[in-house]
Amino acid sequence: MSYISKPKVAHPGIPRNKLGLTVRDYEGVISTLCAGCGHDSVTAAIVQAVFELNVEPHMLAKMSGIGCSSKTPAYFVSQSHGFNSVHGRMPSVTTGANAANRTLTYIGVSGDGDSLSIGAGQFVHAIRRNLNMCYIIENNGVYGLTKGQFSASADIGSKPKKGLPNQQEPIDPVSTALSLGATYIARSFSGDKEQLVPLIQGALSHDGFALVDVISPCVTFNDHEGSTKSYAHTREFYHHVVDADYIPPAEEIKTQYDKGAAMPVELHDGSKIILRKIDDEYDPTSRAAAFKYLRERFNAGEIITGLLYIDDSRKEMHDLMGNIDTPLAQYPLEKLHPGSDELKKILSRYR
Repeated sequence: MSYISKPKVAHPGIPRNKLGLTVRDYEGVISTLCAGCGHDSVTAAIVQAVFELNVEPHMLAKMSGIGCSSKTPAYFVSQSHGFNSVHGRMPSVTTGANAANRTLTYIGVSGDGDSLSIGAGQFVHAIRRNLNMCYIIENNGVYGLTKGQFSASADIGSKPKKGLPNQQEPIDPVSTALSLGATYIARSFSGDKEQLVPLIQGALSHDGFALVDVISPCVTFNDHEGSTKSYAHTREFYHHVVDADYIPPAEEIKTQYDKGAAMPVELHDGSKIILRKIDDEYDPTSRAAAFKYLRERFNAGEIITGLLYIDDSRKEMHDLMGNIDTPLAQYPLEKLHPGSDELKKILSRYR
């Protein structure tokens, strides 16, 4: 991982947000990912999102696990808090941090291997608890750090650079999150910044667990003809379902893309993918309708993007547990300690 910071040189006329910060103030160290990696585009979208949301850097907590995707937090908001956990354990570490200090804004960046294989159980329970965080999956269908083996999100028939096509059923993080009761679910493409930025902003502003699944092609191991996570395949089957922007209290953030349009994307090797954007008739508040639509478009070979589902009625973890508003990290120890007599009663239950 790189620890070389970018030079802090900016044009004197560069725009500043309400905190007086420029977009350069939200950058991190120089990326060591492969040139053309979709993950770096996700980083750029995160930087733009938190800049426009006027997030105070010291009030942001960046969490990750292991993998190419989990290097991403090093590349944005250097002046924030950060924790790089072990493989698949980012959700539980984030749960602990959030339990201690609910005032921070939490961004967890994970990968399809980190979240859908070894970390699947952790992913599931973060959703079940409705943990208040923005959970970004940089989804490329392979284990990039260990030379391109299929991950749990690889589609049936997807071809590796070498070896036999995948024959195992994929785990779709969007459908999984929908079935488990996640309250904000979106999908985008790393190459579509105009769509991705407002989706991340909506996730950061949502009160509860917010999933943003980003198809982020691996240019080294999964960007060839026959891959269903390549740039070309994604652009060919790209389908956007909701033309939705994040609207802050003072000023609307606008995006520019066609409603209901399919966008073909050609990869470096000439192969193609199709992404389809959701149109105005799609209802992101109906879980049943979202399930039906996702399955229909999946059977048609299309990748649905946009705001897929949102539910503002369900309480997030702290409200469900009846926790106090004051972060436990700032609460006096004498008030946190139950006292010797009460502690004995608690311990007696386990004898």
